[in-house]
Amino acid sequence: MIVKVVNHSGFPLPHYATAGSVGLDLRAAIAEPLVIQPMKRALLPTGISIGLPASYEAQVRPRSGLAAKFGVFSVFGTIDEDYTGEIKVNLMNFSEEPFTVQPGERIAQLVISRYEKIEWETVEALAETTRGAQGFGSTGRH
Repeated sequence: MIVKVVNHSGFPLPHYATAGSVGLDLRAAIAEPLVIQPMKRALLPTGISIGLPASYEAQVRPRSGLAAKFGVFSVFGTIDEDYTGEIKVNLMNFSEEPFTVQPGERIAQLVISRYEKIEWETVEALAETTRGAQGFGSTGRH
């Protein structure tokens, strides 16, 4: 699939890190290092704008390495097919230490997926299932 892209970042286009990668790495399009204090967030530009085909969306997702090693997460976001502005990443520092984002650092992943529009059908009740209305934690811990 071809996706149109405008790149004003000054860095290479987002790309798949490995042959099996699902997400394309997004980079911080900043001119100088930016410090995010503990329990604070920053909206970071990527310099990238995309034109998605009909029935596709893009999801901004955290990079597992930033989360596991530094406690820094990008807030999950959806880019609708009709949004053509710059992609920005809302980066949150959940650690107890300041985190410095370097220019061009990989800060999030972009996953492009097909979706389907729905129509609601109002009913009086839903079909019975084994789980039913059992929610959080109902399937156990292990």
